[in-house]
Amino acid sequence: MTGHGHIPEATVARLPLYLRGLDELLVNGAGTVSSDELADVAGVNAAKVRKDLSHLGTYGTRGVGYDAEYLRFEISRALGVANTWPVVVCGFGNLGRALANHTGFTDRGFPILAAIDTDPEKVGTTLDGVPIRAPRELVRVVKDNHIAIGVIATPPEAAQDAVDRLIEAGIRSIMSFAPTVLVVPDDVEIRSVDLATELQILGFHLTGSDSPGSG
Repeated sequence: MTGHGHIPEATVARLPLYLRGLDELLVNGAGTVSSDELADVAGVNAAKVRKDLSHLGTYGTRGVGYDAEYLRFEISRALGVANTWPVVVCGFGNLGRALANHTGFTDRGFPILAAIDTDPEKVGTTLDGVPIRAPRELVRVVKDNHIAIGVIATPPEAAQDAVDRLIEAGIRSIMSFAPTVLVVPDDVEIRSVDLATELQILGFHLTGSDSPGSG
């Protein structure tokens, strides 16, 4: 968020939604975009869109809207996706490989350049274009590839060790898909994505509804 001062976390969480919507509009040839259009793609109201974008120092023109290309640039810069942030995946099982095959990461500036795994049959090979190395090689992998972000795709019992190794290698930005609580120092940013928990939350909202399986 360099250059934009403090942006509220809630606003940060919506910026990727605006960016995705802008990409779709630009593909369709849009030159300008209104706050109402962005509100539709993000599931918020137009007033919130205008407030969010004001944190970037970006203001639309009444009756015209925002310059779509310039707004995309401003949001990309705020999110850091105008840069390239190389990624290493710890754990190259089904989930790790699925992440490596998701072209959206590279397109957004987060190329997966290496993977770490304990399986001796995988170590030293290249799968889906991603070289796989042993945990003891992580420091070298991070240095050689200028890794900025570590992704945890290990079983839960191996996740803390993977996080500790990433931190020892100098990584301070981590995303975890392991369904367990991870302990990190205050200067490390960790984002946890627990798919089972998210499904349970959806189940909670379905409780008492007329949806199939309720009751």
